[in-house]
Amino acid sequence: MSVYEENAQVGVCNGRVGDGLPSEQDVVTFYRSNGITRMRIYDPNQATLRALQGTNIELILDVPNDVLQSLNDQNAANTWVRNNIQNFPGVRFRYIAVGNEVDPNNESRRFANFVLSAMRNLHGAIRAAGLGNQIKVSTATYTGLLVNSSPPSNGAFYDNVWGFL
Repeated sequence: MSVYEENAQVGVCNGRVGDGLPSEQDVVTFYRSNGITRMRIYDPNQATLRALQGTNIELILDVPNDVLQSLNDQNAANTWVRNNIQNFPGVRFRYIAVGNEVDPNNESRRFANFVLSAMRNLHGAIRAAGLGNQIKVSTATYTGLLVNSSPPSNGAFYDNVWGFL
């Protein structure tokens, strides 16, 4: 076994859209019993956050696209961090993904102008909460925005994307 295999960790996205889904606690039990140490959720589902308390499962928490505009206000970002992160001190938040694959070329374009400001405000709120060394703020980029992605060091966006970055 290589060093990479020894240190590998498994993460699974936990989507909540569907019928007949298991309870949040059952999902967390499944993760723990199968050695899954990382989770991504697509919104701050309060029941999922409660179920994760004290589990040591590292979390990527998404900010839904329809919330981005409101987070262009620093006070709203502070409140979002308080309600969805600080109120769950037993959850191992690792990343906040601001928006999900916002694309200025499709129906999500109405959110594109809000991503950067929301990221800045959430980062400021995370730092003000004393969590800047623990939680990183990023975004999930739609790979269709890249004119070139290989090798990564030569990655480049299409020209029409730059107005939103």
